[in-house]
Amino acid sequence: MAGPAPGRRLRPLAALTLVLALAPGLPAVRAGQAPRPAERGPPVRLFTEEELARYSGEEEDQPIYMAVKGVVFDVTSGKEFYGRGAPYNALTGKDSTRGVAKMSLDPADLTHDTTGLTAKELESLDDVFTRVYKAKYPIVGYTARRILNEDGSPNLDFKPEDQPHFDLKDEF
Repeated sequence: MAGPAPGRRLRPLAALTLVLALAPGLPAVRAGQAPRPAERGPPVRLFTEEELARYSGEEEDQPIYMAVKGVVFDVTSGKEFYGRGAPYNALTGKDSTRGVAKMSLDPADLTHDTTGLTAKELESLDDVFTRVYKAKYPIVGYTARRILNEDGSPNLDFKPEDQPHFDLKDEF
């Protein structure tokens, strides 16, 4: 196999530059610039009930948060559903796990408590948690109740490595 004609040989650095310029999906880094780190959301926080209540969509300049299964989601992008006066605003600023499971906005159901839910309601909860909340909204934290017991002692069933979007190095 014959090599390139004299004078048509690409230098290694020029060949690399050409490959990088033509390769789709590779980050463009110019000489003298440091590559940017991968985009990442804010670190995960631990929310008490009082802290979470501040993000109920009542104030225009605040993000809107709600919790399902102890995971706090930023639902601000769904403001037309969760903002002040919107149909699902009652779910915000709290852990509304029971309401999501029962598809209920009854104030008595707007709680973390899943005691007495049917198998069908629990299945619905898992489905909505995965297909709606985890799929559409960023996770910004966890409720203190998910991590701590009522007496403030650590919840030994909480495994950070099993949590969605949880990175032990960067969280808390």
